[in-house]
Amino acid sequence: MLFPVPLLPARLVKRYKRFLADVVLDDGTETTAHCANPGAMTGLAHPGSRVWLSASDDPKRKLRYSWEIVEADGGLVGINTAHPNTLVSEAVTAGVLAELAGYSRLRREVKYGRNSRIDLLLEHDDRPPAYVEVKNVHLMRAPGVAEFPDSVTARGAKHLVELGDMVEAGHRAVMVFLVQRADCSVLTIAGDIDPAYAAAFTLARARGVEALAYACRITPTEIVAERAIPIVTT
Repeated sequence: MLFPVPLLPARLVKRYKRFLADVVLDDGTETTAHCANPGAMTGLAHPGSRVWLSASDDPKRKLRYSWEIVEADGGLVGINTAHPNTLVSEAVTAGVLAELAGYSRLRREVKYGRNSRIDLLLEHDDRPPAYVEVKNVHLMRAPGVAEFPDSVTARGAKHLVELGDMVEAGHRAVMVFLVQRADCSVLTIAGDIDPAYAAAFTLARARGVEALAYACRITPTEIVAERAIPIVTT
């Protein structure tokens, strides 16, 4: 995923009300950016952190800038949770996600289950459809270990139940954890943060839901889902 315009470097002043971040641009301008991330962002919102912003010329937007990337733990981390669906879609189309190859059609945000929408629906005339749910990951508390979730997510647990229902209906269901950082070699479920999600994940796997994790290459010009990493559960 190439950013359509060059990102602007800045310094974070503070993140607040979940979706707002005060920043200082390199020219000294102070402004407020949109933070498209409802999670805790543990370790990623320290005042003074180097961040990168995208800019919009849409006159209807209340905030011109969006927070895209932060420098943390010696590398770059993508924090915009609106991007993973696009990143996984591009990776599927490019053949990077070998586990999801062989489908001729890809649709996004398709209604299914109990008043839900699946992130990606992969279809082919001679095989069952694959229902693919995508989750953004950027939490790293131990070096090299990505974790999900970073806060309690009842919605995430609900999605796991519905994926299990799709398997029992004769379809394929896949959970993809998209790690928007390059410094992780494994992913695990943060059961201490959300025990209910951890239990739902274990049950979903027992019902036949597949789980994949992919780490990204991140630069101020692009983010690309690049390599599979194993999922380790205890």
